[in-house]
Amino acid sequence: MKVLSLDIGGTNTRAAIVDEEHRILKTSVLPTVRDSKEKFLDNVKKTIEGLGSLEGLKAIGGGVPGRVRKDGYVYALPNVGISDIPLAAFLSQTYGLPAHIANDAEIAALAEANLGAYKGASSLYFVTVSTGVGGALTVGGKLRETSYEVGHSVFLYDGRYIEFEKYGSGGGIVRVAKKHGLEIEGAKDLFALYRKGDNLAAEVLEDWVKLLASFFNMVQKDYEPEVFALTGGVTKSSDCFLERLKELTPGTDIRLCSFKEEAGLQGGAVLAFQNIQG
Repeated sequence: MKVLSLDIGGTNTRAAIVDEEHRILKTSVLPTVRDSKEKFLDNVKKTIEGLGSLEGLKAIGGGVPGRVRKDGYVYALPNVGISDIPLAAFLSQTYGLPAHIANDAEIAALAEANLGAYKGASSLYFVTVSTGVGGALTVGGKLRETSYEVGHSVFLYDGRYIEFEKYGSGGGIVRVAKKHGLEIEGAKDLFALYRKGDNLAAEVLEDWVKLLASFFNMVQKDYEPEVFALTGGVTKSSDCFLERLKELTPGTDIRLCSFKEEAGLQGGAVLAFQNIQG
């Protein structure tokens, strides 16, 4: 049995044919077309056509960086500049196959929970911390109803209520630094200064890690996942903060994700196969 998997991002659109053993048999990649819904859908079709024959496929599964309804209708793709996209219906009508679309954080969570290093965990909460923050919960390898827009959770910080990702994301590190009087262009600058022993950078990092810890403690209290799987741009510098984060989050099991570039395609395939099996 084989399925078609899609990994649609702000930069590239990827398609793959994946078998039951989760071997990626063939891939096709094109730059994502922006700012036009019609051209975007046409580009998705061209990417799929790059795979050649689709004979024998049983379903389509995929992820997108935006809000998605249960029936695969995409409310918005902010990084692509389009909204109101009936993506699952378009794919189903075009190829005569059941199509299932979810948010990219949910798709990555499925990959980690079913195929990654922690697939034996009874429950897993996937967290990505990069420009923004995303998350998704799986129980028994299947998605549960949570908000993948967890980055918009409200926290008390510096005496006022803020959306978490404004300061807790990788991009938010710049704002935390500015609050301390440190001007940096990006998170990597802070980590570089910290490694050099800069005291102000250490102060900023401690402030940011405490805010990050408050997020993990909130999720732990609400969902009690067996494992947290953490990924995103900041994990390239996890040596600077991961152990401190663990100290500030007793009762949690935080680990780095095992999947990298293939999480989207593998998670899309998991979604497709799960819907075939019912």
